[in-house]
Amino acid sequence: MKQKVVVIYSGGMDSFTVLHRAIEEGFEVYALSFNYGQRHQRELEYARRVCEQLALPHLITDITAINVLLQGSSLTSDDIDVAEGHYSADNMKSTVVPNRNMILLSLAVGYAVSIGADQVFYGAHSGDHTIYPDCRPEFVHAMNDVTRIANFEAVEIVSPFLEQNKIDILRWGLERGLNYADTWTCYNGRERACGKCGSCVERLEAFEHNRTTDPLPYE
Repeated sequence: MKQKVVVIYSGGMDSFTVLHRAIEEGFEVYALSFNYGQRHQRELEYARRVCEQLALPHLITDITAINVLLQGSSLTSDDIDVAEGHYSADNMKSTVVPNRNMILLSLAVGYAVSIGADQVFYGAHSGDHTIYPDCRPEFVHAMNDVTRIANFEAVEIVSPFLEQNKIDILRWGLERGLNYADTWTCYNGRERACGKCGSCVERLEAFEHNRTTDPLPYE
């Protein structure tokens, strides 16, 4: 019998790669997506479609009620413009959603316990360490300390690319023939990706370093 795992799956390229890595490693994957009142739903649409194609169990959980508690980020507040530029720029801190990963991981751990899974995968990577405290190794290690004692059933938080960057993540996926047209990364939810927000800039940089072209259309 395969070991069950929960994969937090946003529909972006990082979680898309993590999803496929968990599948490749032979786990029985349960995908979990969250609607927390983020700026748009494009990523969730991509997540739904991919899980349907792969015939994976997939929950999109509506937690939009917490949006009022997570203001002050350009990803949750309509009155704050999405910052443009590279993640190394200080202005990208406007994309930080307060305590997001701790909240989402806590819910995912609860789901894991309920279905008998003992691991939760999420797509933190080294490119996020500067801007996002809840993607740093010390956060992941601390969350693992907590999840070991929070329930009678210990659950491990797994971040397969924690010490690698988006370039490495994309390389791993390309080597396995993954189709990144099935992912959405842009912080803006328009018909085409903007190419200017931090998420787009980092994504395009990853494709450039891997000497290939991003299949998504850009403005």
